[in-house]
Amino acid sequence: MFKRIALFLATNLAVLALLSVVMAVLQSMGIRLEGTGQLLVFAAVFGFGGSLISLMTSKWIAKRSTGAHVIEQPRNESEQWLVNTVRRQAEAAGIKMPEVAIYDGPEINAFATGPSRNNSLVAVSTGLLRAMNRDEAEAVLGHEVSHVANGDMVTMALIQGVLNTFVIVLARVVGRVIDSYLSGNREGGPGIGYYVIVFVLDMIFGLFASMIAMWFSRHREFRADAGGARLAGRDKMIAALQRLSQTYGESTLPKTVQAFGISGAVGHGLRRLLMSHPPLEERIQTLRNAPVEQVRGTVVS
Repeated sequence: MFKRIALFLATNLAVLALLSVVMAVLQSMGIRLEGTGQLLVFAAVFGFGGSLISLMTSKWIAKRSTGAHVIEQPRNESEQWLVNTVRRQAEAAGIKMPEVAIYDGPEINAFATGPSRNNSLVAVSTGLLRAMNRDEAEAVLGHEVSHVANGDMVTMALIQGVLNTFVIVLARVVGRVIDSYLSGNREGGPGIGYYVIVFVLDMIFGLFASMIAMWFSRHREFRADAGGARLAGRDKMIAALQRLSQTYGESTLPKTVQAFGISGAVGHGLRRLLMSHPPLEERIQTLRNAPVEQVRGTVVS
């Protein structure tokens, strides 16, 4: 929890520093950002810009950060099975064949990423290949292929862009109001107090924005589980989640792709609100309670 908050604070410091530099450069060029409309445009450029750049580079970053080996020519029967299974599921889901990769990680995990449904990567850990049987691994692959087919990477990037824009604008609008009240409506530009207030508001609003993003992330995990059940079978998907619950370990995935893995952290209270994945027991129970028509067939909605 403390590592997450520290990372959040460090990220916001970097964003604020970058915003300050850019705004100073624009003002030196005679461009003012005093109106709410101008601020909204500026915030949208930064808010969506970062998310879209992250989305477009997601495959490259995932490969570099995990050291994943992309299977271009299967070297053994296990790699051939992985490629064949993903190809079959991708065809059933109506998407272009993703790249398939293996990364070195002791825990049971897998992830999917990429800028679009037809330009994606599905990767599994070496720990998953060692600990899961073929039926369970097939269900995990179906879960990840469903993430791709559902367009979850794009949707998450757009949601994050909206939230980033909201935080940037609201923090500065509210900051102006508070600074004006505290300073007695003084003349001239904002003082140092304004920037301190904005920084604190960035932290507060950013925390709430993260909660909203993680709420959606947990919701899409249930959809991906249902998709995995349709592609591989409900019993296989439940068995895979049960295996995860029995052998769960600390994820070695980088922060940039953890939200797209099949395993998530375990937490309570405030930490639960910042979890990208719902508890495994809830996911298992949801699959068991789902109507048969929701987990039958091979078409991912």
